Amino acid sequence: MLKAQAKPVHLYMEANPNPNSLKFVANFMLVDEGLSFDYPDAASATNSQLAKELFNFAAVQRVFVASNFVTVTKDEAVDWVEVQTIFRDHIRQYLESGKTVVQSNFEKDPLFDENDSELVKKIKGILDEYIRPAVEQDGGAIVFHSFQDGIVKVLLQGSCSGCPSSTVTLKAGIQNLLTRMLPEVKEVQAEGI
Repeated sequence: MLKAQAKPVHLYMEANPNPNSLKFVANFMLVDEGLSFDYPDAASATNSQLAKELFNFAAVQRVFVASNFVTVTKDEAVDWVEVQTIFRDHIRQYLESGKTVVQSNFEKDPLFDENDSELVKKIKGILDEYIRPAVEQDGGAIVFHSFQDGIVKVLLQGSCSGCPSSTVTLKAGIQNLLTRMLPEVKEVQAEGI
């Protein structure tokens, strides 16, 4: 896992389609390219001290970490104007300390499995090459879950989880792309939203 350097940290905020999520973008990588870590609650944040600390703020509902950003999803009863500077300052101070954002070691690439069928490898490749960059730009991630009987199941993470426009993105974007590129794919469904 990449370790944040004790160096000047430039952090800016980006809105995304989910009005309850805000993306905090750093000027360096926080985790290795292609990896993402979704923390839907404080109990799940066992390998991220930063996520644990963010959950200490009552308004934080979810924390997501990928490439060079942290997406925070807040309670909808709280306005961003009340908390965005507090969250940004906390994340910046954490990164300036040089502490690791996520403690994680993988013995093999978690995205690809040598036991995958050729079709599953193609599905994962399309998700990784075409879909992941666009979804990350909106502060989230999409992860392959399974493929059976023509149905691809994916997990939506970060700002995509609970986003009002995620269903449109799933059907109009991801499903259209996969069914066009792979005739064996008939439908795409999201798990756990």
